[in-house]
Amino acid sequence: MLNRIRKKAKNKEKQKDVHDFSQLIQIMEKSDDFKKISFGNVQSIKLFYYHSLINTEKLQTNLLPYCQQLNIKNIEELESILPFDDTEITSDLDIIEEKIMAGFIATHLEDDTTKVLLIPAKFKTDRDVAPPEIEFSVIGPKLAFIEDINTNINLIRKQVKLPQLHVKRLQVGKVTKTTIAVMYIDGIASPDNVQTVIQRISDIEYDQIIDSSFIGQMISDNAQSPFPQLMDTERPDRVSSALVEGKVAIVCDGSPHVLTGPTTLVEFFAAYEDYFLTWPIATAFRIIRIFAVMFSVLITPLYVAVLTYHYHIVPGDLLGTLISSRKDIPFPPILEVLILELTIELLREAGARLPTKIGQTIGIVGGIVIGTAAVEAGLTSNVLLILVALAALASFTTPIYRIGNTIRLIRFPFIIFAQMWGLIGVTIGAMFLITHLLRLTSLGRPFTEPLFPPRWKDLKDAFIRLPFDLQGKRPIYTSPKDPNRINLKRTKPKRGKRK
Repeated sequence: MLNRIRKKAKNKEKQKDVHDFSQLIQIMEKSDDFKKISFGNVQSIKLFYYHSLINTEKLQTNLLPYCQQLNIKNIEELESILPFDDTEITSDLDIIEEKIMAGFIATHLEDDTTKVLLIPAKFKTDRDVAPPEIEFSVIGPKLAFIEDINTNINLIRKQVKLPQLHVKRLQVGKVTKTTIAVMYIDGIASPDNVQTVIQRISDIEYDQIIDSSFIGQMISDNAQSPFPQLMDTERPDRVSSALVEGKVAIVCDGSPHVLTGPTTLVEFFAAYEDYFLTWPIATAFRIIRIFAVMFSVLITPLYVAVLTYHYHIVPGDLLGTLISSRKDIPFPPILEVLILELTIELLREAGARLPTKIGQTIGIVGGIVIGTAAVEAGLTSNVLLILVALAALASFTTPIYRIGNTIRLIRFPFIIFAQMWGLIGVTIGAMFLITHLLRLTSLGRPFTEPLFPPRWKDLKDAFIRLPFDLQGKRPIYTSPKDPNRINLKRTKPKRGKRK
């Protein structure tokens, strides 16, 4: 009696699977690019696929001949003779739907629809690996990520040849069902950091994930902050270096950029090209970048504050130049600055959105023509024009594009504070900015490290870059399981020197 009940339940479940699979096929058939093929052998073989998603050459040469010439008795026999890797037999409708939409061919026998063989035949339209466009460097590798997740993982594995380099794949997005790969080196990366990243990505509830920037915004510690809290890079060498330091990498299918974390504010001003130069030159370039960013943020607010409230602190020789340059200007300094700053932003946006050749022409010609016309028309002073141009150039020294956008934004609150309270207002703005940075974290780690909390050992690769033989420890803020990079005791002195 019990066996009879079990048999009936099994038959009902089988009928349900057949019914559900047929419903899935009926939904897909409404699309014109969905195809069905049937072959009559001992058992009829049926193929289901989207013509726009598969490689038809694989279908014609590697699959159809086997279906036409052989007498297949069961689906396992068909799987064993096909020249395909990564095939899968399943009855899970969710997996079947996911695989078909990813470029797989679904195959089953007419007499047994409970088992479906999924055959990979994806048509690849990805571009070739090319040099970096945003983080270009004169010295060093000339490779950048592309939109294919497997290619990006391959580029990273070529530089980190360790079996301990683990990849955890997740799927995010109710509609897009985007594949996300979390990469880390087991034995170096902190398990807390790895678990934090995996947990935050798993908790994402959103219908579409198009790019890694979506992930970066959704898993950041403070989504309202204008500062990026994860490093965004297109360079495989930078990601490989971050993994070796004990960080976690996030690779998003369809995105040519990879996120790494935890990170600090200082890292956004360090170009990876610094490691290809001698340490004194690299250190000098880093200091120049940091000074340039401070100049870009503060120079126009200081101009407004000094000319509005504190003109008496300007040296006499320079004050005469300022007065003569502004004698015919009908606007106060604040309005004069805003006009030029907004003009620069318009030129930037126009140059970025237009085609490359036209954008370069707009940037150069537009800057010269508009700047000269503004001075001659008496709308702005020539001194301010020089300062705004230098501030715009200084903002371009940041090697990471996202932090450059932040620098462009935070300049305007400083200008408003300078107009309201002069140098005291600039000081108040700086206090708000520093307080905000001190409260920021990246994957729970302090964003302003090594300045706060003060960790002097990490200063060896912050504002300065010491020689490699003095960087024997991994960064403290990543909490690596293995803090040692080199064994300094075994480092031998250079040989071949004459006595």
